[in-house]
Parts: sequence; C-alpha cells; structure tokens
Amino acid sequence: MNKINKEKFTALSFFLSPMLLMVVLFYLIPLIMTVYISFTQMRNWNVERYLKDFVGLYNYERLFYMFQHDPTFKAVILTTVVFVGITLTINVFGGLALALATFFISEKPASSFRLLWLLPRMSPIAVYSLVWYYFFHGSEIGTLNSILMKLGVISQPIPWGQTVPWGAWSIIIFVNGLVGVSFGMIVFTSALNQIPRELVIAARVDGASAWEISRKILIPLTKWHFLYVLTWQFLSLLTTYPHIFLLVQWDLVNRDYGTTLALYVFNTAFGRGEQDQGLAAAAAVILSIIGVIGGFVTLKVLQFEKMMKRPRGDF
Repeated sequence: MNKINKEKFTALSFFLSPMLLMVVLFYLIPLIMTVYISFTQMRNWNVERYLKDFVGLYNYERLFYMFQHDPTFKAVILTTVVFVGITLTINVFGGLALALATFFISEKPASSFRLLWLLPRMSPIAVYSLVWYYFFHGSEIGTLNSILMKLGVISQPIPWGQTVPWGAWSIIIFVNGLVGVSFGMIVFTSALNQIPRELVIAARVDGASAWEISRKILIPLTKWHFLYVLTWQFLSLLTTYPHIFLLVQWDLVNRDYGTTLALYVFNTAFGRGEQDQGLAAAAAVILSIIGVIGGFVTLKVLQFEKMMKRPRGDF
C-alpha cells in the first residue's frame, strides 16, 4: 500500500512540478517581494537604496491618511467599489442568462450567438478599447454623439466620459462588462451541457415552461460553476486595469472617477513623473488582502463546505 502511495506521489509530483514552478516564480516570489518593498521607501526604482531604506508601516500610514483626507484617493476607492460591484453582477448573471438563452434553441444559431459574444474577448485589448474610445468620444467624431446629433436628440457633443462620476463609471463598466460576460457564458454553457437531457425532457412532458425548468432544474445544478465564476470574476475585476488604463490615458474617462485601485497601483509604480514603488506595493498588498477576504466570504456565503461533503447514499 505504501509503495502504491509513493508511486502516486511521484507521478503527481512529476506532472505538477512545471505548474508549481510557475506558481513559485510568478506568484509566490513576486508576492514576497511586493510585501518587502511595501516596508521600504523605494522611489524611481532606486534598487541600491531601497534594500536598506526600511521604513516599517510608514507607507500603510500614508494610505490610511490619504483615505481620510485625499479626495482623489477617496474617488479611487469609490470607483473600485462601484466598478467591481456592478460589473461583477453583470458578468455573473449576464453570463448565466446568455447560457440559459442559448440552451433552449438549436445548436447552430446558439453557436453563432455565443461566437458573437466571444468577439470582445478574442479581440486585442488595444483594438477593443479603441473601438469604444471612438464610440464614446466627446466630440463630433464620436459615434454616439454623431448618431444623436443627426437624430436631433442633442445639439452639441457631450463629453460622456468626463461627466462626474456617472459617465466615467458607465463607460468602464460597459467596456469591461462586455468582455467579462462571455467568460461566464462559456462556463455556464459547459455546465448546462453536462446536465442529462432526460431531466429537461421529463419536465417538458409535465408541462414545465423554460423559466420553470431553468429555476428548478438548471440553475440548482450549476451551483458549483456559479461559485467558480463569482469567485474568479471578483478577483479578476479587483485586479484588472488594461482596458481602464487605455481609456484613462486617452483622456476618454475622467481620471478621478475612472481610476480603480489596481490602476492606481500601476500608475504609482510605473506612471510618469515621480514613481513611488513603496506606496504602490503597500496598496497592492491591501488589494491582495481584500481579494483573499472577499474570496473567503464568497465561499462562506455560498456554503462551499456543504458542497464539499460526501453525498448521502451507499455509493
């Protein structure tokens, strides 16, 4: 028995070692370095200095002070909360709705519909962001302004992304929501395809509608996937910044109400002008802690422990 367990352990170690190596190199070591830098006063990538310039919790105290007294940093926190909360709802429930909608139609039109929703995810980030940059542009060249002016709805262009705060929030939520909803659609579609069709056919015979089948059969059987999509999308939205970065750098979105905490970390560490890696690292550590706490809360609320229990019966 011990020999069998040893062989299994050797086989698992062999197949898992490449992934474990990647986790150590690209996750664990950067995390340790980030925590260490957060306790230093590193600026402008002065590596020789920050190795010995240890300031303890000074950067965390600066963040706490900024949270209390800096309106710009308060706007960053508010934008992060609004962006993650609304976009997470759209991504999870929108993906579930798309998967359910395509479940009840024939495969050929369903596949075409899913492919259409996958186009934003398959498009390069810069190209995708550029499309929406010109769509929401605040001048006559903006597609939305051009359409509304020709229809006589407005008489002059509206700077959609510069209105505070709803314009900036709406654009970054809309742009990121179209990308994220496709991920939930893929996962939920895969889950629905694993459900035995006999259950749906039997419900149809009993006169159940599509909504009743979805509510009483399909959705309860996708709770594992719902937990996965919700947790993954929460962590992803908390740390995402590429689309937002481009929209902010192109001045489409107001910089105060279009900057999330993840983008603040990036700009503080790598942005133009004075770079403060110590402060950025401290903000990144706090962002990681929020992600860990949020992940555990999600698992607790959705009763992950209960789902992990062995099913009743003799099998």
